Amino acid sequence: MLAHPALEQVAHRPWPLPSRDWLLRQVWHDLLFLHWPIEAALLRPWIPGALAIDEFSGSAWVAVTPFWMSGIGFRKWPGVPLASRFAELNVRTYVRLADRPGVWFFSLDAASRLGVFGARLLYGLPYRTARMWHRALGEEILYRSERGPRAGFEARYGPTGPAAYSNPGSLEHWLTERYCLYAPGDGSRLRRAEIHHAPWPLQPAAATITRNDMLKAASLGVAGPPTLLHFSRRLEVVIWPAERVT
Repeated sequence: MLAHPALEQVAHRPWPLPSRDWLLRQVWHDLLFLHWPIEAALLRPWIPGALAIDEFSGSAWVAVTPFWMSGIGFRKWPGVPLASRFAELNVRTYVRLADRPGVWFFSLDAASRLGVFGARLLYGLPYRTARMWHRALGEEILYRSERGPRAGFEARYGPTGPAAYSNPGSLEHWLTERYCLYAPGDGSRLRRAEIHHAPWPLQPAAATITRNDMLKAASLGVAGPPTLLHFSRRLEVVIWPAERVT
């Protein structure tokens, strides 16, 4: 297995690393977790039946996560030409298959056509191209994304306190420490891709959100300001190839 900084810490994983080689590397920057509680029944029509909707203390959760990526490349290649750095905006929830909790994405907007094409091809994820812009202003991040008139996001956000690792058993740990994603396969089948990174260094955050159509665009019955906000400045990540699980 090719050495990578993300693999220097593995004891925190809820299950062992995959035995085969990882495929992709990325660095995630200036990521904001915006979380809302939601009734699991509202999610059920949009989640494959083979997946259980994960709940914490009787509530499911959805998130909008703006960030940007750098260092995108394959395992033994120096980088992906024209797609090694771009912004991304996700809408996600939390699911599990048997003993493996993971993430299910309703949408992934990205500022790279090549990145969108590659992610759709390799992982079957619902990526779409969007017009995106971000800029640091001191400790804060100015961020904007638009995918047509009904799917946009604009905010100014940043940390409000020091970084810390979440405690096992806490809601923050349950929401963020997930090491696989699920995606549609052929027909009614599902695929899973393993992910690895160090524990999330989370900071309390504040955000001024001037536009957020992303939950409505995903047909989720959630509105109003987020309940939980967390910020993370930087995280190195490796991702394995997707494999069929149903």
